[in-house]
Amino acid sequence: MSDVRFMRLALRLARRGYGCTSPNPMVGAVLVRGGRVLGRGWHRAAGQPHAEVEALQDARRNGHSCRGATLYVTLEPCSTQGRTPPCTDALLGAGLKRVVVGTTDPNPRHAGRAYGILRRAGLEVRTGVLADDCARLNEAFNHWIVHGTPFVTVKAAMTLDGKIATAGGESKWITSEHARAHAMTLRQGSDAILVGISTVLADDPSLTIRLPPAKHAEPRRSVPLRRIVLDARARTPLTARVVNDTHAAATTVVVSPLAPAARVAALARRVRVLVAPLVSNTGPSAHPAIDLRWLLEQLGAEEVTSLLVEGGGEVNASFLLGGLAHRVAFYYAPKILGGRTARKAVAGEGISSAAEALRLRDVEWRRLGPDLFLTARVAQPAESGD
Repeated sequence: MSDVRFMRLALRLARRGYGCTSPNPMVGAVLVRGGRVLGRGWHRAAGQPHAEVEALQDARRNGHSCRGATLYVTLEPCSTQGRTPPCTDALLGAGLKRVVVGTTDPNPRHAGRAYGILRRAGLEVRTGVLADDCARLNEAFNHWIVHGTPFVTVKAAMTLDGKIATAGGESKWITSEHARAHAMTLRQGSDAILVGISTVLADDPSLTIRLPPAKHAEPRRSVPLRRIVLDARARTPLTARVVNDTHAAATTVVVSPLAPAARVAALARRVRVLVAPLVSNTGPSAHPAIDLRWLLEQLGAEEVTSLLVEGGGEVNASFLLGGLAHRVAFYYAPKILGGRTARKAVAGEGISSAAEALRLRDVEWRRLGPDLFLTARVAQPAESGD
């Protein structure tokens, strides 16, 4: 029971790095001897000391020796040289007696390596304490490190009948201030946010993070949220906020080979422009569709571990029905819009058979003021059967 109690403390510490550690995972660590906490630490940002080293340093600052202590850490300590030296070296040098780990390093090249190093040196190692909680904490990192593409969350705010705007495009504000504030925390934890050109033309969004003053002294993220616009024909206005504000350098407009060269050149003088291929089944007379799988591979190579999709119904459908989304984050307001032409949260061609409907698992509901928030994992094909 004491192992669980101290691991819960390590998890709380790890969450303090939310939105600040990418492309590294969030990790928390607690150093304990005789039931007494000697030191605490968490990973604050990529390139800074890891949680284990922070906990050791905190104990020493408090005048404690680390010899004979137990370290609780939410993720298997690193055992290779990266931006910082391997944590296993620091643990061995501290004279610890025991190490308790939440979850194993998801990187197949490193998984379990630290355990062997520590055990061969005579340390007792226990693994798998609150493993599910520790893995959920870093689900985006875990996906990216294994697959090399971002973990994709599709977010939408809608009425109870699934509408995000009236037929005329009016959408402010469907959900309450409580829900909108919660949605900002999703942006805080994401590396990039993606919308379609229709959203830019209709709403001219800023796509920035607007959070209330911090309750703690931990620093907010130092890297601005990347903003990605799907714009096959380069229709993004040069007056759009994402092109002109102080974060324009963080904007990428994704165009296709069909985009007019003059428009592409004009945008490229203000923001980054990425020319993406079209999907193979798109003919010259059809509506151009950017190859999203290619885009995800490109973003993954650029160390984008998590992508928040806040597109309109067509963009949401492209990710969800195209098998590219991993989680949904849906906000429901107690309102009904109705209307055959009102804009849907998920549009596209839809599913032809109810048996083929997209299934969700690990469903969680939460009350946010008058609204409801649903988050769930998108079931993969092998998981979706009854």
